[in-house]
Amino acid sequence: NLPGQPPVNFKQFSGYIPVDDAQQRFLFYYFVEAESDSSSKPLVLWFNGGPGCSSVGEGAFVEHGPFKPKGDVLIKNDYSWNKVANMLYLETPIGVGFSYSLDMSSYTSANDDLTARDNFVFLQKWFEKYPEYKNRDFYITGESYGGHYIPQLATLILKSKSGINLKGIAIGNPLLEFDNDFNARGQYLWSHGLISDDTYDLFNKVCNYSTIRRQDNFEAITPKCADVAVQASKEISAFINSYDITLDVCLSTVFSQSQVLDRNPNPEVKVDVCVEEETAKYLNRKDVQAALKARLVNVNEWTPCSSILQYQLADMEQPMTPVLASVIKSGIRVFIYSGDQDSVIPLTNTRLLVNGLAKQLGLATTLPYGAWFTHKQVAGWTQVYGDVLHFATIRGASHEAPYTQPRRSLTLFKAFLSGKPLPRIHEEDQNTGIVIPIF
Repeated sequence: NLPGQPPVNFKQFSGYIPVDDAQQRFLFYYFVEAESDSSSKPLVLWFNGGPGCSSVGEGAFVEHGPFKPKGDVLIKNDYSWNKVANMLYLETPIGVGFSYSLDMSSYTSANDDLTARDNFVFLQKWFEKYPEYKNRDFYITGESYGGHYIPQLATLILKSKSGINLKGIAIGNPLLEFDNDFNARGQYLWSHGLISDDTYDLFNKVCNYSTIRRQDNFEAITPKCADVAVQASKEISAFINSYDITLDVCLSTVFSQSQVLDRNPNPEVKVDVCVEEETAKYLNRKDVQAALKARLVNVNEWTPCSSILQYQLADMEQPMTPVLASVIKSGIRVFIYSGDQDSVIPLTNTRLLVNGLAKQLGLATTLPYGAWFTHKQVAGWTQVYGDVLHFATIRGASHEAPYTQPRRSLTLFKAFLSGKPLPRIHEEDQNTGIVIPIF
C-alpha cells in the first residue's frame, strides 16, 4: 500500500529491472493490476514524453492511474485506466524519475536507439518476473515524445519474434514529424486568437516555429528568431498553459513535461498546473519512496522531468511516419489521438499526417470523419482507415488528454482496447427528431 491511499481491491507493484549489467543501469516501474478480473484483462505499457519526463509522476499520478495526490493523502481516480486493463508505467530513459545508472555517462549518451533497446530489455526481464503476463494481449500507449518511443519499441518487438503478444499501439498528441508538427503551432495560436496577425506573419516569413525549436535545441538561436519567439511569448502571456490554452494555470511552478517539449527562449514563461506540484511533493516523501522501493541516485529529489538527462535532441527530427507504416503493415492496430486544446503539438498537422499515412498505405476510409459521443455529449471527432488506423480528437482536452478530460479519454481507451470504433450517432428518434447516440 502507498501512504495515504484509500482502500482498494487490486494489487500494485513497483521496483527496478536491470537493463545493462556493465553500466549498472536500472529502470523503475509502477504496475497496477486491473480493478477486477485482472487475469482476463490485457496488459498496457504507458510512456510519457519529454524526452525525459516521468510516466509514473505524469501518467500514473496526474493522468490515469488509480490515485491522485491531494494534500497528504491520495484520492481515488474515478476514471483510472486500470478499470479495464493492467497498467504498467515505466520511467524511461535512464535518468528519468527514479531510474538510474551508476555510470554517469549513461545520462549523456541517451538517444532514441538506446532508449528503445533499454525498453525492450526491460520488457523481456519484466515478463520473466511476471510470467503470468507473458502471453497476455499487450498494448503500448503514451503521448508526446511517446511518438518516438512507442513505434520504435513496437518495431523491436516485431523483429525479435520474442512471443510478446503485441496487439496495438496508441499515441496522444504525438511528435511524429518535427518540422510539420512544430510549424503547425503558429497557425494554431493565431487561429485561436493568442497571437496577432503581425506575429503570425513573422512566423511565416521571418522564422517559423520549427526553426526556433531546432535552434533552441542546440543553444544557437539567432537574433531574428529570438525576436519572433519573444514577441509571440509576450502576446500569448505567461499565464497561458501551452499544453491547454483554455486551462487556468497554477501560479506556483515546477519543472514539468511542458517545459521540456515546449522550451521557450523567453525565461519568464514558467507556469504549470498544481497537480504536478502535488505529485512532486508526494513522490519526494521518504515514506512514499520506501513504499515504492524507490531510491534517489545521482539526484537530490524526484522531478517530473529529468534534471540530469542530456538527450540527443537531434533524434527529435527523425520522422516516425515510416516507422508507423511498417508497424501497420505488420498487422498491428494504430490509434492516434489529439487533445484539441494543445498548442504544442496541435491536432491539425497530426490529422494531416494520419490521413497521408492512410493514403500511402492504400487504406480506404472505413468510418468517415464525424463526431463521437460519450454521456450524450460530443467528445471529439474521429475517422478510421482500413479498420487498422484510427484517428480521433478529444474535445476540450490538453496535451495530457486524460488529465483534463478523464471520462472522454477513458471511453477512447476502452474503444482502443476493443478494436471497435468510438461511439457514433447511430439512429434517430422518430418521435422527437433528436439524434440519439448509441453507446
